[in-house]
Amino acid sequence: MHGLVFYIGLGCGLALACGMRPFLPVLLTGALGSAKALGVSFPAGSYHFLAAGWWLLAVAVAFVAAWAAQLLLGLAPVYDPVSRTPRRDPLAAALTGLALGAGALLFAGTLAAHGDAPLAGAVAGLLVAGLAQRVAGPLFVGARGRLQDGGARQALTLYLDSAALIVAALVALLHPLGYVAVAGALWLAFRRRARSDQKYAGLRVLRR
Repeated sequence: MHGLVFYIGLGCGLALACGMRPFLPVLLTGALGSAKALGVSFPAGSYHFLAAGWWLLAVAVAFVAAWAAQLLLGLAPVYDPVSRTPRRDPLAAALTGLALGAGALLFAGTLAAHGDAPLAGAVAGLLVAGLAQRVAGPLFVGARGRLQDGGARQALTLYLDSAALIVAALVALLHPLGYVAVAGALWLAFRRRARSDQKYAGLRVLRR
């Protein structure tokens, strides 16, 4: 049970990092799994590919392609999942799906590697990655909208990549930090919801 608690923490943290931005957490996890370092491993089985060279190469290519689409085509890499505005950016939509899938895979693979229930890990990974998107998306889109300089707007994606990598690395070093990361994301989500409710309540008062 002690080991399971630790590996659930690892899965939570990796899924949260993927929800922020999937590429670097997947690459880091695959590299650690290939080296069997820091308690990360994917032995022979359904999730062994997460540490395979071809998989890491494919993720690296997708990472470069996403950056190229953002820089050359001017596409936005993230959308606000809380906003009710139309979501028409194909890059943001694609990366949202990739982030959810990566979170589910890493959580499921982490549990499967230690003989636990991968299906439960996949479901939990989807939920945790979705939570990360609900927290990071509004912050990223809001900051991007306030910046006028194109270089500064593009740099925000670099900061998001760095933040996702840092979260994944810290959780790999100390697995229980995954619980702390999820708790922090929940607190931010509830805080944003409370502010939104207060804003709408104020608007209703003004309309009367």
